[in-house]
Amino acid sequence: MTMSIKQKKILVVGAGYLQSFAIRRAKELGYYVLSVDGNPNALGFQYADKSAHIDITDSNACLEYARQEGINGVITAATDYSILTVSKIADSLGLPGLNYDAAVTVKNKYLTRKKLFDAKADDTEQSYEISSMDEVKKISGCIKFPVMVKPVDGSGSRGASKVLRAPDLHAACQEAMRNSKSGKAIIESFIVGEEYGAESFVYKGEVHVIGIMRKWMTEPPFYAELGHAYPSGLNFMIEEKIKQAVKNAIKAIGINFGPVNMDVLVTKEDKVHVVDIGARMGGNLIYSHIIPIGTGIDYLGNVIRGAVGDDVNFSTSSGTPVATALLALQPGVIISYPDVEAFKRKNNLNYMSFLKTVGDDINPYRTNIDGCGYIVVTGDDVDECHRKAFEAKDLFDKAIIRK
Repeated sequence: MTMSIKQKKILVVGAGYLQSFAIRRAKELGYYVLSVDGNPNALGFQYADKSAHIDITDSNACLEYARQEGINGVITAATDYSILTVSKIADSLGLPGLNYDAAVTVKNKYLTRKKLFDAKADDTEQSYEISSMDEVKKISGCIKFPVMVKPVDGSGSRGASKVLRAPDLHAACQEAMRNSKSGKAIIESFIVGEEYGAESFVYKGEVHVIGIMRKWMTEPPFYAELGHAYPSGLNFMIEEKIKQAVKNAIKAIGINFGPVNMDVLVTKEDKVHVVDIGARMGGNLIYSHIIPIGTGIDYLGNVIRGAVGDDVNFSTSSGTPVATALLALQPGVIISYPDVEAFKRKNNLNYMSFLKTVGDDINPYRTNIDGCGYIVVTGDDVDECHRKAFEAKDLFDKAIIRK
């Protein structure tokens, strides 16, 4: 593709499957798209105008590439590992972006929790940061169970687990610290409630809470997403309470610009607890399918246009109820599986992807990265969409031949 004189350049940090939707959308909008990824065979490279094999956590190397290419904007999607890199590039080049101090905070779950606690943004009773087993021993007598243990700087659900009793705490902390780049973990109260996701966009000082989604999660001891649905099914008052908690959290952390993906728990007493924050667009098809289909808002287009300094538009068209199911499948080595396109047509699915092939291992589903793909169903009733999505997932699972 030949770049016109006035065509703006946008860099997408990360070029895996979940980032490929952002690369393709930016191309559709007419921008010249560059991408970087530590995987030389990253899927998104085939859609970008120009790509480079660079580790997305190497902020200096990514910054040098961005400077050489004279980019006009930078974004990421669906991964926390590139947040610091994106922020550093935007800050260094004077581009629209998340300020670096906020990026450092949001990458550290303990710092985030502390700021939320100090600002009285939620009702969490206890929160500890640990970096060694000696520290775990010192505080173990003070902890009220059950608790959630997770890496302070992880991505998705890797290394996160619910701990019901003291004898299991040490193993959970070791797993969380092992999955933390800084070797640290956070221990906080486990809140019993229904989980929801909130997707927002901060633009010119205003927080736009674009959508609240229902979520389905695995059973303890692991903690991974199984699917989402929009609309949430919550009543107006609870959704407004969630939106206010989201805005409070964004203010407490100091997020000044860009997309924000947030997970919250709603208890039987209608208390809202913020449990996780990512300063990027949500993964697992949230930003690429659920929000645009469900709300009618061009969420991804707005993020892209805002990143290069172009105008954004939060007007909506008619949204459609939508539900997704992650392909959390039975483990084994694949011998054969159904034709995906034929299965999609037969089951009237809006979208389906299967990211494995013959000979690949299907791992036991413990974190989101163990998922093998996605199913998306749209319709008139969100509960029916959810039922069909999970039913199709089970049918596909049973049709796979394994050894």
